[in-house]
Amino acid sequence: MSLPTSLAAVIVTYNRLDKLKRVIDALKKQTQLPDQVFVIDNASTDDTGAWLQELQNQDQRFQHVRLRENSGGAGGFYEGARVAYEAGHDYIWFSDDDAYPEPEAIAQLQHSLQDFETRFHHRPAFACSAVKWTNGDLCEMNTPTTVWDWPRFYSPETPYFLVSACSFVSVLVPRWVIQEHGFPIKDYFIWYDDAEYTQRIAKTYPGIYCPNSEVVHDVPENKGVNYALINDKNIWKFRYGARNETSFRRREQGWYGVAVFVRGVHNQMRAGNVDPALRREVYKAIWQGCSFAPAIERPDPDSSV
Repeated sequence: MSLPTSLAAVIVTYNRLDKLKRVIDALKKQTQLPDQVFVIDNASTDDTGAWLQELQNQDQRFQHVRLRENSGGAGGFYEGARVAYEAGHDYIWFSDDDAYPEPEAIAQLQHSLQDFETRFHHRPAFACSAVKWTNGDLCEMNTPTTVWDWPRFYSPETPYFLVSACSFVSVLVPRWVIQEHGFPIKDYFIWYDDAEYTQRIAKTYPGIYCPNSEVVHDVPENKGVNYALINDKNIWKFRYGARNETSFRRREQGWYGVAVFVRGVHNQMRAGNVDPALRREVYKAIWQGCSFAPAIERPDPDSSV
C-alpha cells in the first residue's frame, strides 16, 4: 500500500485579479485538489491583496503570501517553493496567474510521475503539461525542450516524452528535487528563471512532458521569446532575459556557450531589424551577465520533514 502524499500549488500574481480569479476557480475544480494553495502576491497595487485575504478567511487551504516589494516571477517562485517546501509537501505544482488548468491537469501530472517511476525505475525531475493558447494552438512561449532520445518510453499507454527544460506554467516538482538541487534563483527577477531551474534539476534525470495534462495560457499574443521582436515596450524584459541566460551559459557551458548565445541573439536582432539603440541595450545586458553569478539557495536541512 502506497503512503499518502501531500500536494501544494504555487501561483505567482501581480495586478491581474480578474485572471487570478479564473485560476482559483480552475483549481477548485481539479480532480486532484491541492492540500494547500500558496498565492504569492508580488506587492500588487490593485484589489488582489484584499480579495486573497478574504479567500483565505473563507478557506484555509488558500494562503495569501504577500511580498513587501515586487520581486518578479523569479522572486515569487522562489518564495513559493520555499514556503511550500517548509510546509512539508511531497509535491509542488507551479503555475502562473493567467494559466487555467483543465480539471485533470494536476492529477495527470502526479499520476505520470508515479507511474513512470514504477514502470521504468527512474525518477523524473519534474512533469509538465501541454500548454495551449486561448484558441487551442500550442502556446509558443511554453514549449518544453526535448532531450535527444525523447521518445524512448513513449507508447499509447505511457504517453511520456523526456524533456530537459520547461516553463513554470503548470509543472509538478517532487520534494526530493528541492532537497537535492535547491530553489529557483530569485535574483533573476523575470525571464529564464524557469529554464535555469528545470535544466538544473534535470541533471539528475530528465523531466517528462505529459500531453494528457492540459492548461490554457491566457497571454495577449502567441509568440515565443525571439530577439527579433524587441521594441521600446518590451526591451526591459529582453534585458533581463539576456543577462540571465548569459549568466546560466557562463556557469554551465563556459565562454563557448556564451559565444553561441551571443551569435544567436545577434542574428535574431539583425533579422528583425531591431533599432540599433535597443541592440546596444541587449549587448550591455549580455556583458552584465558575464559577471552575474547569483547564489543558489538550498533548504535548511532542519526543514526537511
